[in-house]
Amino acid sequence: MLLQGPDSELCYLIAVSTGTNRFKEQAMSVNDETRPPLPPFTTETATAKVRLAEDAWNSRDPYKVSQAYTLDSRWRNRAEFPVGRDAIVAFLTRKWEREQEYRLIKELWACSDNRIAVRFAYEWHDEFSRWYRSYGNENWEFSANGLMRVRH
Repeated sequence: MLLQGPDSELCYLIAVSTGTNRFKEQAMSVNDETRPPLPPFTTETATAKVRLAEDAWNSRDPYKVSQAYTLDSRWRNRAEFPVGRDAIVAFLTRKWEREQEYRLIKELWACSDNRIAVRFAYEWHDEFSRWYRSYGNENWEFSANGLMRVRH
């Protein structure tokens, strides 16, 4: 059903299951963000998603990177647990102020439905030109519109 929303915005009215046979109504903007490729992922679409993420992170633009995540995205990054885009931007801003000439490589490890696992390696140097290299794994979970909602 199409409704007129706040600020003259067209909205879809959708029914969302609440875990019982009851439904609640939720307005969703016609212009809601989408970030293809969308789940469910194949090896080919997951590889494309990983490459897009790698390119965004290598831009070292916190705002650009944050746009790939849901507004309420939850992260676990070592001892930090950012939630939401504003926290993601703040986290990445701090990270790239400290980690100069940051360069990242991501590789698809596995994928299934709306989840992707990657392994990564990145290099950077500090203010004294000491170089560091880090390796690890990430587990990603995506919403239906292709935005990442969980990053561990």
